[in-house]
Amino acid sequence: MFESRTQAGEILASALRGFAELDPIVYALVRGGVPVAAAVAERLGAPLDLILVRKLGAPFQPELAIGAVVDGGAPASVLHQDRIAELGVGEEYLKKAEEDALEEIERRRAVFFKRRKPLPPADRTVIIVDDGLATGATMEAAVKAMRGAGAERVIVAVPVAPADTAAKFRSLADDFVCVETPSPFWAVGNHYRAFPQLADSDVVEILADFEKKRRASPDRNPARGSA
Repeated sequence: MFESRTQAGEILASALRGFAELDPIVYALVRGGVPVAAAVAERLGAPLDLILVRKLGAPFQPELAIGAVVDGGAPASVLHQDRIAELGVGEEYLKKAEEDALEEIERRRAVFFKRRKPLPPADRTVIIVDDGLATGATMEAAVKAMRGAGAERVIVAVPVAPADTAAKFRSLADDFVCVETPSPFWAVGNHYRAFPQLADSDVVEILADFEKKRRASPDRNPARGSA
């Protein structure tokens, strides 16, 4: 049981210490992954950036992922065809869900990248962080996008995930780091004492606070980019 996303990030950072020498960029999945990733990036002395991913929810079950879309600039999608077939999800629904997801991604891009440019992952080691995985649809889309953008090495890092999802990401990513794989696994939020919903303003505040600390630290990693 983690106290908060920030505390989970600090624990996760300890498990990622060995990757600091690779001069990584830490990417957070918005929104829940941002406080976790900020703690990881601060501990590793790495730059922090965002990857914009949107889950595609099942009809009448929006929390049940049938896929995900990432980055409206060069969109990549992952569809869970077995679940789509099982639920009888039609092409028209999928098309509308993807359009809505891309629209939300563009809205978030306007909010979060208003005064900053995204860090290019090409030829870099990237650590993609979220507050946890359930089905892993959004993370799978993020990995696909990073590989498409030319990342040299893709590391997926989360505080908690079910064992079957963890096994999948050990083959999808170059490295997979997870603190806990509890059984039974019900939902990510069940493994946190405090798990509030985050607003856009929370993300903006965390990013601003991270950058302020990074500029003030004389010991920060002289990476080839900054948040």
